[in-house]
Amino acid sequence: MRHLTIYADASVIGGCEDPEFAADSLALWSRFVAGDHTLALSAHTLRELRGAPDPVRERLREVPEPHVIVLPDTRAAAELADAYLARGVLGPGSHSDALHVALATVARVDVLVSWNFKHIVNLLFNSVNIEWGYGLVEIRSPKEVLEYE
Repeated sequence: MRHLTIYADASVIGGCEDPEFAADSLALWSRFVAGDHTLALSAHTLRELRGAPDPVRERLREVPEPHVIVLPDTRAAAELADAYLARGVLGPGSHSDALHVALATVARVDVLVSWNFKHIVNLLFNSVNIEWGYGLVEIRSPKEVLEYE
């Protein structure tokens, strides 16, 4: 198994507590706990989780600090998120989702995982990434990442 740096949005963390998504979310989470992969979170994700139920927030404490990186908000990511919206990759009400993808892209993580199929799991982001001089961002569900391993 190749060690990956994986950006997880709030849907994956919340998915650990959701019967529909728990099996795959927890399987991926166990890889972070063990250090098989590095969990990339963002300041943006941490803000979103402030209002989450206690069990969801507690999940973050399970992953040892050396296995986690927290990506700060950056001007580059904010501008890239705005570019996604300007190009119509996402609608104007989806700035939060655009910011997740932009943060993962700017940080050059190996893969972004999400259960948000309506907005985030959208390959149109890469056309903007190429135009802006970034590499491709791999966007997958936790299930797809586990199958890839």
